[in-house]
Amino acid sequence: MTAVPALADADATSLPLHVVASEDLPAWCAGPGSEWAQWLAATGFEAGLGDVRLLPGSVAGSGGAGLVGAIVGLGRAPARARSRFGVAKAVASLPAGDWHLSGALTESQAKEAVLGWLLASYRFDRYRPAKKSAALPRLKLPAGVDGETLLAMAEGEYLTRDLINTPANDMGPDELQAAFFGLAQRFGATASAIVGHDLLAQNFPMIHAVGRAAARAPRLLDMRWGREGPQLTLVGKGVCFDTGGLDIKPSSSMLLMKKDMGGAATVMGLALMIMRLGLPLRLRVLVPAVENSVSGAAMRPRDILTSRRGLTVEVNNTDAEGRLVLGDALAYACEDEGATVISMATLTGAARVAVGPDLAPYFANDPAMAAVIEAGAAAGFDPVWRLPFWDAYEPLIEPGIADLDNAPSGGFAGAITAALFLRRFVSTPRYAHFDIYGHIPSELPGRPKGGAGQGARAILYALPDMLGL
Repeated sequence: MTAVPALADADATSLPLHVVASEDLPAWCAGPGSEWAQWLAATGFEAGLGDVRLLPGSVAGSGGAGLVGAIVGLGRAPARARSRFGVAKAVASLPAGDWHLSGALTESQAKEAVLGWLLASYRFDRYRPAKKSAALPRLKLPAGVDGETLLAMAEGEYLTRDLINTPANDMGPDELQAAFFGLAQRFGATASAIVGHDLLAQNFPMIHAVGRAAARAPRLLDMRWGREGPQLTLVGKGVCFDTGGLDIKPSSSMLLMKKDMGGAATVMGLALMIMRLGLPLRLRVLVPAVENSVSGAAMRPRDILTSRRGLTVEVNNTDAEGRLVLGDALAYACEDEGATVISMATLTGAARVAVGPDLAPYFANDPAMAAVIEAGAAAGFDPVWRLPFWDAYEPLIEPGIADLDNAPSGGFAGAITAALFLRRFVSTPRYAHFDIYGHIPSELPGRPKGGAGQGARAILYALPDMLGL
């Protein structure tokens, strides 16, 4: 796993990184930054969001040489509202060494800066290692900021990114199981797997049906950690590659399908955060890990499957397989009475059409649960948007010949009908489902292009109020 860079030692000598908003730049240049005012004007510095200038000592008129600090812009208020982690852009522009934040930052801004800094330091170099290991700048933890929580969130996100970024030839069900078991072993959790035809023997028919055509056997991964406290069960879609099955995708639509296990990767990252922080709860993680492939054993359009919960499902599109594997896993999760259950999946293109790749839509059957998730999203700089379990659309997922239709015709409300399908397998009053994208299409501050977690930090910050910790 890619290692999270350390923060600078508290007592280390460090250079100041002055953080200045655009509207405050004139005052700063007339006051503490007066010796660099001319230099900044000459270089066109306007304190735009993430804009960086190094501050050389010779400019100050002292005759000294060398670097004495740097300045990074926060932009204007509208720009700050439109982009997270602007200070993180400084990571790519600063030389190696230790730095500390300088400026009138709120506690929230300081926390955002540190988290963004850690997230921006991620590099996925498994297949193309750098010829020379480039040292990254390190940041001191500002006073009053909880560094342990930020480091745990960064490490969880690094795990999620590594899992999603690894191609399917090296991240199939076997390798995902190895990563899952390794995570459990690290934190003293127990882990097990039900593999291949044992899925049928132990009544997980939909997981088996989706994965039976692949050369690598389908499985259900199960982890438990913690002996006391309320129970939280995380269920993550682990489709390690999705061809679409017999309703095969066009080649262009397969290019990102290594990320179809993004739900599994995200719940594993969240589990790491929870276990590293030692939260006082009982954690369970369930991951149905499969490949949706094409062979003589593949499930067919119009097959009818009988699920673990006893509901029958007409398969009207073999490319709507994620909700099938999750259905069995959710039914199993709800056999633990009193559990709070959260599922995460790269489930529908409709969710992406609705809110784009930067925002995680979610559904919750408990208004109080939704409220704390919203608050957690703000605290964790992890935006989410609630969509409704719209009961009026329930008839759309009822085909007549079976209890449920996995792919309603018509194309309307695809994210909602998928969520309603999942809800049919849930018996707990405390359930939330996240329909994430799991990928950053183009580089953003703190978010390199590639695999990405969504919703995990929002949930982490919500847990104390959600579970009464």
